[in-house]
Amino acid sequence: MRLKQLIKALEGHQALSSRDDFMVRGVSCNSKKVSHNFIFVAIEGARQDGNKFIAEAIEKGARAVVIHSSVRCPPSEKALFIKVKDPRKALAQLAAEFYGRPSRKLKIAGITGTNGKTTISYLIEAILKGAGMKPGVIGTVNYRFKGRVIRAGNTTPGPIELHSILAQMLNQGIDYVVMEVSSHALSQERTGGIGFHSAVFTNLTQDHLDYHLNLENYFQAKAELFKGLGSRSFAVLNNDDAYARRLKRLTPARIITYGIENKSDVSAKQVRLNLSHTEFILTSPKGETSLRVKLIGRHNLYNILAAISWGLKEGLALSVIKAALEKFKRIPGRLERINVKGSRIIFVDYAHTEDALFNVLKSLRGVASCGRIITVFGCGGERDKTKRPKMGRVVSELADYAIITSDNPRSEEPGDIIDDILQGVRKNNYCVIPEREEAIRKALALANPGDIVLLAGKGHEDYQVLKDRTIHFNDREVIKECLRSMNY
Repeated sequence: MRLKQLIKALEGHQALSSRDDFMVRGVSCNSKKVSHNFIFVAIEGARQDGNKFIAEAIEKGARAVVIHSSVRCPPSEKALFIKVKDPRKALAQLAAEFYGRPSRKLKIAGITGTNGKTTISYLIEAILKGAGMKPGVIGTVNYRFKGRVIRAGNTTPGPIELHSILAQMLNQGIDYVVMEVSSHALSQERTGGIGFHSAVFTNLTQDHLDYHLNLENYFQAKAELFKGLGSRSFAVLNNDDAYARRLKRLTPARIITYGIENKSDVSAKQVRLNLSHTEFILTSPKGETSLRVKLIGRHNLYNILAAISWGLKEGLALSVIKAALEKFKRIPGRLERINVKGSRIIFVDYAHTEDALFNVLKSLRGVASCGRIITVFGCGGERDKTKRPKMGRVVSELADYAIITSDNPRSEEPGDIIDDILQGVRKNNYCVIPEREEAIRKALALANPGDIVLLAGKGHEDYQVLKDRTIHFNDREVIKECLRSMNY
């Protein structure tokens, strides 16, 4: 596509002379990825200022540079400078245009909220497959479509990668895309240029305050997804969450609600929870039916109801939704039970917020009539420090015994992170073992027949981010290796 055509996607775009026009070979905000006849978009990020890399981008072949309107154009005879009010938004607009605006030909369902996004994405994917559709998924675990799996760098990728993936999905005949949409992505315009067909809101509790500073900013970032929906789109809202009630007033979309406590369009009654599945009677605008789903816990019941609500609002038959959910088996790292011989009950879960830990531990406590709950957990480095003592308090109160260890410490000292966690611990029912593998081994050694061992925080992840490197680390693999070495 030629530059003259491409920049029409920009708000208030400037006219170009014929001599400035050229065939654009790519768009990037990373100077190291720039090549001949690229557009470089200079973005001022939290850690690096793209304006400092303009010269490098031009040297590598950028013939057009998009900069903020307040930035002074550096002298150059090799590149054209294009000024915009919001470079992040411009990057998304350019990416969408460069890849042919694939979202206009796909039905894209966005899922946002603090907890539950990944589970709901898997459930909606299963429902769509059960209905004979061809879904693609963009989420925390991976990006996948038509048997192809791409490792996920972020829950929601940057706009260039995002529109590239959407274009690939469209070319492969995908008709629906189920996308986890993070608050970071919304505030950073990563999803700019996408017209969402529908959106799901799960809940909102404390997380990412290192970035958003307070809950109101966090909510407003999430709300952007729903404000941007059209009147033909629909929103699926958790009626038991106070923030969803605010979203009702903010979105122009058609609404369907789900819940357990408050009267909702889709709800559950006669709920029975145990360690292997959840049973309930579904009430909905399409009637009542019984369901038995292989996910456990009250928080997963909400996720199930959200997926059902989405399917019903999309016009899928209740019988199709029921069949798909009852066949569904598991989600990687989301209260995933590890199959081991003997009487040990071991779960791996991604819970890394106060609310997520509360929900998981409450769920296990509610379905386990057996022994103790032994929890291994830590907190990530370079993330919201204020949630660390709160996570410590929740685990010490709801678990019988806690082993506090490392998660992804990143550039922080593991001992400093653990000290923050200990500020919230009020009981003497814990020990500290900074090395995660040793902590897991200790938990397994402590467990008696009938006890539950919960490894929280890393879930599906198969790595650990340290100060100077990233190493392979998979909780599930470590569990099995520890059991082998213990001659179990």
